[in-house]
Amino acid sequence: MLELLNNLFSAVVGDRLDHSLEHRLFNAVSFLVGVANVVGSWFYLMEEDMFLFWLQLVSGLIFLLFYYWARFRVSRRTLYWPFVLTILAFLCLNTLKNSGTEGGAHYYLITALVIAAILADGVRRTVIALLMFNLATAGLLLVEMYRPELIRFYADPHTRIMDVAMNLLFAQIFTGVLVLILARTLNLERRKSEKLLLNILPESIAQELKRKAKVQPRLYESASVLFTDFVGFTRIAEKLSPEALLAELDHCFSKFDEIVRKQQLEKIKTIGDSYMVVGGIPHPTRTHAVDCVLAAFEVQRFMHETREEKDASGEAYWELRLGINSGPLIAGVIGREKFVYDVWGDTVNTASRLESAGVPGRVNISCSTYEQVKDFFACEYRGKIAAKNKGEIDMYFATRILPQLSEEGKGKVPNAQFFERYYRLAEGLEPAAR
Repeated sequence: MLELLNNLFSAVVGDRLDHSLEHRLFNAVSFLVGVANVVGSWFYLMEEDMFLFWLQLVSGLIFLLFYYWARFRVSRRTLYWPFVLTILAFLCLNTLKNSGTEGGAHYYLITALVIAAILADGVRRTVIALLMFNLATAGLLLVEMYRPELIRFYADPHTRIMDVAMNLLFAQIFTGVLVLILARTLNLERRKSEKLLLNILPESIAQELKRKAKVQPRLYESASVLFTDFVGFTRIAEKLSPEALLAELDHCFSKFDEIVRKQQLEKIKTIGDSYMVVGGIPHPTRTHAVDCVLAAFEVQRFMHETREEKDASGEAYWELRLGINSGPLIAGVIGREKFVYDVWGDTVNTASRLESAGVPGRVNISCSTYEQVKDFFACEYRGKIAAKNKGEIDMYFATRILPQLSEEGKGKVPNAQFFERYYRLAEGLEPAAR
Protein backbone atom coordinates (compact mmCIF):
# COMPACT_ATOMS: atom_id res chain seq x y z
CA MET A 1 0.00 0.00 0.00
CA LEU A 2 2.81 2.41 0.92
CA GLU A 3 4.64 1.63 -2.31
CA LEU A 4 1.45 2.27 -4.26
CA LEU A 5 1.06 5.68 -2.59
CA ASN A 6 4.71 6.50 -3.29
CA ASN A 7 4.28 5.60 -6.95
CA LEU A 8 1.09 7.66 -7.16
CA PHE A 9 2.77 10.64 -5.51
CA SER A 10 5.72 10.42 -7.93
CA ALA A 11 3.36 10.11 -10.90
CA VAL A 12 1.53 13.30 -9.93
CA VAL A 13 4.39 15.56 -8.83
CA GLY A 14 7.27 14.06 -10.81
CA ASP A 15 10.09 11.70 -10.00
CA ARG A 16 12.62 13.05 -7.51
CA LEU A 17 15.48 11.97 -9.79
CA ASP A 18 14.20 14.06 -12.70
CA HIS A 19 12.62 17.03 -10.92
CA SER A 20 13.94 19.42 -8.31
CA LEU A 21 12.19 19.89 -4.98
CA GLU A 22 10.76 23.27 -6.10
CA HIS A 23 9.54 21.78 -9.37
CA ARG A 24 7.71 18.96 -7.58
CA LEU A 25 6.24 21.43 -5.11
CA PHE A 26 5.00 23.65 -7.96
CA ASN A 27 3.39 20.60 -9.57
CA ALA A 28 1.76 19.54 -6.31
CA VAL A 29 0.41 23.01 -5.45
CA SER A 30 -0.93 23.78 -8.93
CA PHE A 31 -2.60 20.34 -9.08
CA LEU A 32 -4.18 20.63 -5.61
CA VAL A 33 -5.38 24.21 -6.14
CA GLY A 34 -6.78 23.32 -9.54
CA VAL A 35 -8.68 20.30 -8.27
CA ALA A 36 -9.91 22.18 -5.14
CA ASN A 37 -11.23 25.12 -7.16
CA VAL A 38 -12.94 22.95 -9.79
CA VAL A 39 -14.63 20.82 -7.12
CA GLY A 40 -15.45 23.89 -5.01
CA SER A 41 -17.17 25.59 -7.94
CA TRP A 42 -20.06 23.14 -7.75
CA PHE A 43 -20.92 24.28 -4.23
CA TYR A 44 -21.47 27.81 -5.55
CA LEU A 45 -23.47 26.41 -8.44
CA MET A 46 -25.80 24.73 -5.95
CA GLU A 47 -26.10 28.07 -4.13
CA GLU A 48 -26.81 29.73 -7.50
CA ASP A 49 -23.92 32.16 -7.07
CA MET A 50 -22.84 32.26 -10.71
CA PHE A 51 -20.04 34.80 -10.29
CA LEU A 52 -18.19 32.68 -7.72
CA PHE A 53 -19.03 29.52 -9.66
CA TRP A 54 -17.29 30.81 -12.77
CA LEU A 55 -14.47 32.34 -10.74
CA GLN A 56 -13.75 28.99 -9.05
CA LEU A 57 -14.18 26.91 -12.21
CA VAL A 58 -12.12 29.08 -14.56
CA SER A 59 -9.32 29.64 -12.04
CA GLY A 60 -9.27 25.89 -11.28
CA LEU A 61 -8.86 25.07 -14.96
CA ILE A 62 -6.09 27.67 -15.28
CA PHE A 63 -4.22 26.10 -12.33
CA LEU A 64 -4.60 22.66 -13.91
CA LEU A 65 -3.11 24.10 -17.09
CA PHE A 66 -0.20 25.43 -15.03
CA TYR A 67 0.21 21.92 -13.64
CA TYR A 68 0.16 20.37 -17.12
CA TRP A 69 2.64 22.87 -18.53
CA ALA A 70 5.06 22.54 -15.60
CA ARG A 71 4.76 18.76 -15.38
CA PHE A 72 5.06 17.92 -19.07
CA ARG A 73 5.91 20.96 -21.18
CA VAL A 74 7.94 23.93 -19.97
CA SER A 75 10.15 24.95 -17.09
CA ARG A 76 8.17 25.85 -14.00
CA ARG A 77 10.44 28.93 -13.58
CA THR A 78 8.85 30.51 -16.65
CA LEU A 79 5.41 30.01 -15.08
CA TYR A 80 6.27 31.56 -11.72
CA TRP A 81 4.92 35.10 -12.23
CA PRO A 82 1.79 34.06 -14.20
CA PHE A 83 1.13 31.53 -11.42
CA VAL A 84 1.57 34.08 -8.61
CA LEU A 85 -0.45 36.77 -10.37
CA THR A 86 -3.28 34.31 -11.01
CA ILE A 87 -3.34 33.37 -7.33
CA LEU A 88 -3.44 37.03 -6.30
CA ALA A 89 -6.18 37.93 -8.77
CA PHE A 90 -8.30 34.97 -7.72
CA LEU A 91 -7.92 35.65 -3.98
CA CYS A 92 -8.65 39.36 -4.32
CA LEU A 93 -11.83 38.79 -6.36
CA ASN A 94 -12.88 35.93 -4.07
CA THR A 95 -12.40 38.13 -1.00
CA LEU A 96 -14.37 41.05 -2.46
CA LYS A 97 -17.27 38.77 -3.35
CA ASN A 98 -17.20 37.02 0.05
CA SER A 99 -17.74 39.98 2.40
CA GLY A 100 -14.12 41.15 2.57
CA THR A 101 -12.39 40.36 5.83
CA GLU A 102 -15.70 39.27 7.31
CA GLY A 103 -15.85 36.26 4.98
CA GLY A 104 -12.49 34.71 5.77
CA ALA A 105 -11.29 34.23 2.17
CA HIS A 106 -8.33 36.50 2.94
CA TYR A 107 -6.86 33.72 5.15
CA TYR A 108 -5.65 32.09 1.94
CA LEU A 109 -3.36 35.05 1.28
CA ILE A 110 -1.05 33.77 4.03
CA THR A 111 -0.81 30.30 2.53
CA ALA A 112 -0.37 31.74 -0.96
CA LEU A 113 2.49 33.98 0.22
CA VAL A 114 4.23 30.96 1.75
CA ILE A 115 3.92 29.13 -1.58
CA ALA A 116 5.23 32.13 -3.53
CA ALA A 117 8.22 32.49 -1.20
CA ILE A 118 9.13 28.80 -1.40
CA LEU A 119 8.92 28.77 -5.19
CA ALA A 120 10.69 32.12 -5.68
CA ASP A 121 14.20 30.70 -6.30
CA GLY A 122 15.99 33.84 -5.19
CA VAL A 123 15.92 36.87 -2.93
CA ARG A 124 14.77 39.26 -5.67
CA ARG A 125 11.69 37.23 -6.55
CA THR A 126 10.91 36.66 -2.88
CA VAL A 127 11.03 40.39 -2.09
CA ILE A 128 8.89 41.29 -5.10
CA ALA A 129 6.32 38.61 -4.24
CA LEU A 130 6.21 39.80 -0.61
CA LEU A 131 5.61 43.40 -1.73
CA MET A 132 2.88 42.29 -4.16
CA PHE A 133 1.04 40.36 -1.45
CA ASN A 134 1.41 43.24 1.02
CA LEU A 135 0.05 45.73 -1.53
CA ALA A 136 -2.84 43.39 -2.43
CA THR A 137 -3.75 42.95 1.25
CA ALA A 138 -3.50 46.69 1.90
CA GLY A 139 -5.65 47.34 -1.18
CA LEU A 140 -8.37 44.98 0.06
CA LEU A 141 -8.41 46.68 3.45
CA LEU A 142 -8.62 50.15 1.88
CA VAL A 143 -11.48 49.07 -0.39
CA GLU A 144 -13.35 47.68 2.58
CA MET A 145 -12.81 50.90 4.54
CA TYR A 146 -13.48 53.51 1.85
CA ARG A 147 -15.45 51.74 -0.90
CA PRO A 148 -17.64 49.20 0.90
CA GLU A 149 -20.15 49.30 -1.97
CA LEU A 150 -17.66 47.22 -4.02
CA ILE A 151 -17.91 44.38 -1.51
CA ARG A 152 -20.78 41.91 -1.48
CA PHE A 153 -21.71 41.35 2.16
CA TYR A 154 -23.68 38.45 3.57
CA ALA A 155 -27.45 38.60 3.88
CA ASP A 156 -27.50 37.13 7.38
CA PRO A 157 -25.04 36.38 10.23
CA HIS A 158 -25.56 32.61 10.01
CA THR A 159 -24.40 32.46 6.39
CA ARG A 160 -21.40 34.63 7.25
CA ILE A 161 -20.34 32.44 10.17
CA MET A 162 -20.67 29.27 8.06
CA ASP A 163 -18.58 30.71 5.25
CA VAL A 164 -15.93 32.06 7.62
CA ALA A 165 -15.74 28.67 9.31
CA MET A 166 -15.40 26.84 5.99
CA ASN A 167 -12.74 29.24 4.70
CA LEU A 168 -10.75 28.93 7.91
CA LEU A 169 -11.08 25.15 7.85
CA PHE A 170 -10.01 24.80 4.23
CA ALA A 171 -7.14 27.27 4.70
CA GLN A 172 -5.87 25.13 7.58
CA ILE A 173 -6.31 21.88 5.62
CA PHE A 174 -4.59 23.30 2.56
CA THR A 175 -1.70 24.65 4.65
CA GLY A 176 -1.38 21.29 6.37
CA VAL A 177 -1.28 19.45 3.04
CA LEU A 178 1.28 21.92 1.75
CA VAL A 179 3.49 21.38 4.80
CA LEU A 180 3.16 17.59 4.44
CA ILE A 181 4.16 17.75 0.78
CA LEU A 182 7.05 20.07 1.56
CA ALA A 183 8.23 17.92 4.47
CA ARG A 184 8.01 14.78 2.34
CA THR A 185 9.94 16.25 -0.55
CA LEU A 186 12.52 17.75 1.81
CA ASN A 187 12.98 14.38 3.52
CA LEU A 188 13.40 12.68 0.16
CA GLU A 189 16.00 15.25 -0.87
CA ARG A 190 17.77 14.91 2.46
CA ARG A 191 17.89 11.13 2.22
CA LYS A 192 19.14 11.35 -1.35
CA SER A 193 21.87 13.81 -0.36
CA GLU A 194 22.91 11.72 2.63
CA LYS A 195 23.03 8.58 0.50
CA LEU A 196 25.23 10.32 -2.05
CA LEU A 197 27.47 11.65 0.71
CA LEU A 198 27.79 8.18 2.27
CA ASN A 199 28.76 6.80 -1.12
CA ILE A 200 31.71 9.18 -1.04
CA LEU A 201 32.66 9.34 2.63
CA PRO A 202 32.58 6.94 5.60
CA GLU A 203 29.57 7.58 7.84
CA SER A 204 31.52 9.00 10.78
CA ILE A 205 33.47 11.30 8.45
CA ALA A 206 30.26 12.45 6.75
CA GLN A 207 28.71 13.25 10.15
CA GLU A 208 31.79 15.26 11.16
CA LEU A 209 31.68 17.15 7.88
CA LYS A 210 28.00 18.03 8.41
CA ARG A 211 28.60 19.16 11.99
CA LYS A 212 31.79 21.16 11.49
CA ALA A 213 31.86 21.83 7.71
CA LYS A 214 35.37 20.31 7.69
CA VAL A 215 37.17 17.12 8.67
CA GLN A 216 40.25 17.08 10.86
CA PRO A 217 43.07 15.02 9.27
CA ARG A 218 43.94 12.06 11.45
CA LEU A 219 47.10 10.03 11.95
CA TYR A 220 46.54 6.29 12.32
CA GLU A 221 49.46 4.53 13.94
CA SER A 222 48.53 1.19 12.41
CA ALA A 223 46.41 0.46 9.34
CA SER A 224 46.58 -1.82 6.31
CA VAL A 225 46.34 -0.82 2.65
CA LEU A 226 45.28 -3.21 -0.11
CA PHE A 227 45.85 -2.39 -3.78
CA THR A 228 44.59 -4.44 -6.72
CA ASP A 229 45.29 -4.17 -10.44
CA PHE A 230 44.14 -6.20 -13.43
CA VAL A 231 46.86 -7.93 -15.44
CA GLY A 232 46.50 -7.53 -19.18
CA PHE A 233 43.78 -4.92 -18.79
CA THR A 234 44.87 -2.75 -21.72
CA ARG A 235 45.28 -5.71 -24.07
CA ILE A 236 41.81 -7.10 -23.35
CA ALA A 237 40.18 -3.64 -23.12
CA GLU A 238 41.22 -2.90 -26.72
CA LYS A 239 39.05 -5.81 -27.89
CA LEU A 240 35.94 -4.73 -25.98
CA SER A 241 33.39 -2.04 -26.75
CA PRO A 242 33.19 0.81 -24.19
CA GLU A 243 29.89 -0.57 -22.90
CA ALA A 244 31.26 -4.10 -22.49
CA LEU A 245 34.43 -2.79 -20.83
CA LEU A 246 32.51 -0.72 -18.27
CA ALA A 247 30.07 -3.58 -17.64
CA GLU A 248 32.99 -5.93 -16.91
CA LEU A 249 34.67 -3.45 -14.58
CA ASP A 250 31.37 -2.76 -12.82
CA HIS A 251 30.79 -6.49 -12.36
CA CYS A 252 34.22 -6.98 -10.77
CA PHE A 253 34.27 -3.85 -8.64
CA SER A 254 30.72 -4.40 -7.41
CA LYS A 255 31.78 -7.81 -6.13
CA PHE A 256 34.88 -6.27 -4.56
CA ASP A 257 32.63 -3.72 -2.82
CA GLU A 258 30.51 -6.52 -1.40
CA ILE A 259 33.59 -8.34 -0.08
CA VAL A 260 35.04 -5.15 1.40
CA ARG A 261 31.83 -4.38 3.28
CA LYS A 262 31.67 -7.91 4.64
CA GLN A 263 35.26 -7.73 5.92
CA GLN A 264 34.59 -4.30 7.47
CA LEU A 265 37.14 -2.45 5.39
CA GLU A 266 36.93 1.03 3.88
CA LYS A 267 37.00 1.43 0.12
CA ILE A 268 38.97 4.54 -0.77
CA LYS A 269 38.78 4.78 -4.55
CA THR A 270 39.17 3.21 -7.96
CA ILE A 271 41.68 4.61 -10.45
CA GLY A 272 41.07 3.13 -13.88
CA ASP A 273 41.37 -0.60 -13.30
CA SER A 274 43.02 -0.22 -9.88
CA TYR A 275 41.13 -0.63 -6.62
CA MET A 276 42.24 0.64 -3.22
CA VAL A 277 41.02 -0.44 0.21
CA VAL A 278 42.17 0.37 3.76
CA GLY A 279 41.60 -1.52 6.98
CA GLY A 280 41.69 0.14 10.39
CA ILE A 281 40.13 3.47 9.36
CA PRO A 282 38.14 5.55 10.16
CA HIS A 283 37.67 3.39 13.27
CA PRO A 284 40.91 1.71 14.43
CA THR A 285 40.77 -2.08 14.70
CA ARG A 286 43.16 -4.73 15.97
CA THR A 287 42.56 -7.04 13.02
CA HIS A 288 42.89 -4.68 10.05
CA ALA A 289 45.74 -6.68 8.49
CA VAL A 290 43.89 -9.99 8.91
CA ASP A 291 40.72 -8.42 7.50
CA CYS A 292 42.63 -7.25 4.41
CA VAL A 293 44.13 -10.72 3.82
CA LEU A 294 40.72 -12.35 4.26
CA ALA A 295 39.31 -9.93 1.70
CA ALA A 296 42.26 -10.63 -0.61
CA PHE A 297 41.62 -14.39 -0.48
CA GLU A 298 37.96 -13.87 -1.29
CA VAL A 299 38.73 -11.46 -4.14
CA GLN A 300 41.18 -13.91 -5.68
CA ARG A 301 38.64 -16.71 -5.31
CA PHE A 302 36.09 -14.59 -7.20
CA MET A 303 38.62 -13.89 -9.95
CA HIS A 304 39.45 -17.62 -10.16
CA GLU A 305 35.75 -18.47 -10.59
CA THR A 306 35.41 -15.73 -13.22
CA ARG A 307 38.40 -17.12 -15.11
CA GLU A 308 36.84 -20.61 -15.18
CA GLU A 309 33.59 -19.16 -16.54
CA LYS A 310 35.43 -17.18 -19.22
CA ASP A 311 37.54 -20.19 -20.16
CA ALA A 312 34.44 -22.33 -20.61
CA SER A 313 32.90 -19.79 -22.99
CA GLY A 314 36.15 -19.04 -24.81
CA GLU A 315 36.29 -15.42 -23.66
CA ALA A 316 39.37 -13.47 -22.63
CA TYR A 317 39.72 -12.86 -18.90
CA TRP A 318 41.63 -10.66 -16.52
CA GLU A 319 43.88 -11.88 -13.78
CA LEU A 320 44.46 -9.89 -10.63
CA ARG A 321 47.58 -8.76 -8.83
CA LEU A 322 47.25 -7.44 -5.34
CA GLY A 323 49.50 -6.27 -2.54
CA ILE A 324 49.00 -5.45 1.13
CA ASN A 325 51.14 -3.34 3.43
CA SER A 326 50.62 -2.27 7.05
CA GLY A 327 51.86 0.73 8.97
CA PRO A 328 51.05 4.34 9.89
CA LEU A 329 49.17 6.64 7.54
CA ILE A 330 47.22 9.91 7.46
CA ALA A 331 43.57 10.00 6.42
CA GLY A 332 41.42 13.03 5.68
CA VAL A 333 39.08 14.80 3.31
CA ILE A 334 40.35 16.99 0.50
CA GLY A 335 38.33 19.30 -1.74
CA ARG A 336 35.61 21.83 -0.98
CA GLU A 337 33.00 21.02 -3.62
CA LYS A 338 33.85 17.45 -4.64
CA PHE A 339 34.85 15.75 -1.43
CA VAL A 340 37.38 12.92 -1.49
CA TYR A 341 38.33 10.79 1.51
CA ASP A 342 41.93 9.75 0.93
CA VAL A 343 45.03 8.41 2.66
CA TRP A 344 48.67 9.43 2.47
CA GLY A 345 52.01 8.20 3.69
CA ASP A 346 54.84 5.79 2.96
CA THR A 347 52.58 2.88 3.96
CA VAL A 348 50.29 3.72 1.03
CA ASN A 349 53.16 4.08 -1.46
CA THR A 350 54.71 0.81 -0.36
CA ALA A 351 51.38 -1.01 -0.70
CA SER A 352 51.25 0.16 -4.32
CA ARG A 353 54.75 -1.28 -4.87
CA LEU A 354 53.62 -4.56 -3.27
CA GLU A 355 50.84 -4.79 -5.82
CA SER A 356 53.21 -4.09 -8.73
CA ALA A 357 55.60 -6.79 -7.49
CA GLY A 358 52.79 -9.30 -6.94
CA VAL A 359 51.95 -12.43 -8.90
CA PRO A 360 48.53 -12.88 -10.55
CA GLY A 361 46.22 -14.98 -8.41
CA ARG A 362 48.39 -14.72 -5.28
CA VAL A 363 48.14 -12.61 -2.10
CA ASN A 364 51.35 -10.61 -1.81
CA ILE A 365 52.06 -9.04 1.59
CA SER A 366 54.86 -7.03 3.16
CA CYS A 367 56.95 -8.01 6.18
CA SER A 368 54.99 -5.59 8.39
CA THR A 369 51.72 -7.21 7.35
CA TYR A 370 53.21 -10.69 7.79
CA GLU A 371 54.08 -9.93 11.42
CA GLN A 372 50.41 -9.12 12.10
CA VAL A 373 48.88 -12.09 10.25
CA LYS A 374 51.36 -14.94 10.72
CA ASP A 375 49.23 -16.48 13.50
CA PHE A 376 46.20 -16.62 11.18
CA PHE A 377 47.60 -17.62 7.78
CA ALA A 378 50.27 -19.92 6.39
CA CYS A 379 52.75 -17.69 4.59
CA GLU A 380 55.55 -18.34 2.10
CA TYR A 381 58.63 -16.14 2.21
CA ARG A 382 59.52 -14.77 -1.22
CA GLY A 383 62.76 -13.11 -0.24
CA LYS A 384 63.83 -9.56 -0.90
CA ILE A 385 62.05 -8.28 -3.98
CA ALA A 386 63.07 -5.11 -5.82
CA ALA A 387 60.41 -2.40 -5.70
CA LYS A 388 60.46 0.86 -7.65
CA ASN A 389 61.94 3.71 -5.58
CA LYS A 390 61.90 1.44 -2.51
CA GLY A 391 64.90 -0.77 -3.00
CA GLU A 392 64.47 -4.37 -1.89
CA ILE A 393 61.50 -5.29 0.31
CA ASP A 394 60.86 -8.49 2.23
CA MET A 395 57.71 -10.00 0.73
CA TYR A 396 55.53 -13.00 1.52
CA PHE A 397 52.68 -14.88 -0.09
CA ALA A 398 49.76 -15.56 2.25
CA THR A 399 48.83 -19.03 1.02
CA ARG A 400 46.04 -20.39 3.21
CA ILE A 401 43.96 -19.88 6.33
CA LEU A 402 45.16 -21.86 9.33
CA PRO A 403 42.53 -24.41 10.41
CA GLN A 404 43.32 -23.84 14.09
CA LEU A 405 44.56 -20.66 15.73
CA SER A 406 47.40 -20.75 18.23
CA GLU A 407 46.81 -19.37 21.70
CA GLU A 408 48.78 -16.29 20.70
CA GLY A 409 46.54 -15.86 17.66
CA LYS A 410 43.39 -16.26 19.73
CA GLY A 411 44.65 -13.55 22.07
CA LYS A 412 44.65 -11.11 19.15
CA VAL A 413 41.00 -11.76 18.27
CA PRO A 414 38.73 -8.92 19.51
CA ASN A 415 35.34 -10.65 19.51
CA ALA A 416 33.28 -13.63 18.44
CA GLN A 417 32.14 -11.90 15.24
CA PHE A 418 35.70 -12.03 13.97
CA PHE A 419 35.84 -15.82 14.47
CA GLU A 420 32.59 -16.11 12.54
CA ARG A 421 33.93 -14.19 9.54
CA TYR A 422 37.29 -15.97 9.71
CA TYR A 423 36.00 -19.52 9.71
CA ARG A 424 33.09 -18.87 7.35
CA LEU A 425 35.56 -17.71 4.73
CA ALA A 426 37.89 -20.64 5.46
CA GLU A 427 35.06 -23.07 4.75
CA GLY A 428 34.25 -21.40 1.43
CA LEU A 429 37.76 -21.15 0.02
CA GLU A 430 39.41 -23.58 -2.34
CA PRO A 431 41.29 -26.36 -0.49
CA ALA A 432 44.65 -24.83 -1.44
CA ALA A 433 43.83 -21.65 0.47
CA ARG A 434 42.59 -23.37 3.64
